[in-house]
Amino acid sequence: MDSATALGTPAVKKKKNGLLYQLRTNWPLFAMLTPGVIILIINNYIPMFGIIIAFKRYRFFGSFFESLIQSDWIGLKNFEFFTKTPYAFQMTRNTLLYNAVFIVLGLIIPVFFAIALNEIRSKRLSKLYQSFIFLPYFLSWIVVSYLAYSLFSIESGFINKNILAPLGIAPVEWYSESVYWPFILVFFQLWKYTGYNVVVYLAAISGIDPEYYEAAEIDGATKWQQIRLITIPLLQNLMIILTLLAVGRIFNADFGLFYNVPRNSGSISSVTMVIDTYVYNALRNTNNIGMASAAGTYQAVIGCITVFTANLIVRKIDKESALF
Repeated sequence: MDSATALGTPAVKKKKNGLLYQLRTNWPLFAMLTPGVIILIINNYIPMFGIIIAFKRYRFFGSFFESLIQSDWIGLKNFEFFTKTPYAFQMTRNTLLYNAVFIVLGLIIPVFFAIALNEIRSKRLSKLYQSFIFLPYFLSWIVVSYLAYSLFSIESGFINKNILAPLGIAPVEWYSESVYWPFILVFFQLWKYTGYNVVVYLAAISGIDPEYYEAAEIDGATKWQQIRLITIPLLQNLMIILTLLAVGRIFNADFGLFYNVPRNSGSISSVTMVIDTYVYNALRNTNNIGMASAAGTYQAVIGCITVFTANLIVRKIDKESALF
């Protein structure tokens, strides 16, 4: 009797777990997966070849591929130009701080609303409130920017004209005073995306087995105790996954929010300029495609490192809560 037989045929088990065995036995599932994989490769991996633009002084020579090949190789000079700009610290600080606030509030507020909606006994009211909260998600940032302008316009804005003027208070020049905009931007970001996140958490809550709550009620647990000891712990994995994904985008700002809502006003750029808006303005003014590509590469690499680092920390604390 050989060693494989003596140990319960692990060689056979290993063979059955191999890729070829899985392809033979589950080929219909792999066939269904093929179109999605092809689309993923075409949309996400083949364009990665364009990362080479970040290391070249890109010049147009007739076609994209011809320009890509004939443009001069300059190494890391595009990255040096991007990092040595006098606004480098300012825009990086704004990007990180805003995203940190968005991650924290984007976790707490949607979970709160999802639990509150789940506790409403009338399903019709719950659906109505859910639809009302979800509606802003479908509005583009262009529309939101006009809504903001109707509120903050110096001459005809609702706040200045209908609230401050009747009280005898001088109108506020909202688009010239930077002190207000951190709060305004955070408000509009939460107003737009909270509804979407609420739906995600509400779907997870609806999947919790009702027997947990029935057993808790029999034991005399209050609603708050049920939320604290059942709902939130069972949402923990989803909360961690969504947070890790958000951490991966911590160096990427929502361009529509930071460009359209403040109307690209230069007088408040100290608190509204982020990496994405700076790159757009620099590309529009200087037509430096290489620098713009370097900024995007910088964001992608740092974001990837951030995700792996955060996932490693989570994995050390609780392996089953990690993203991968």
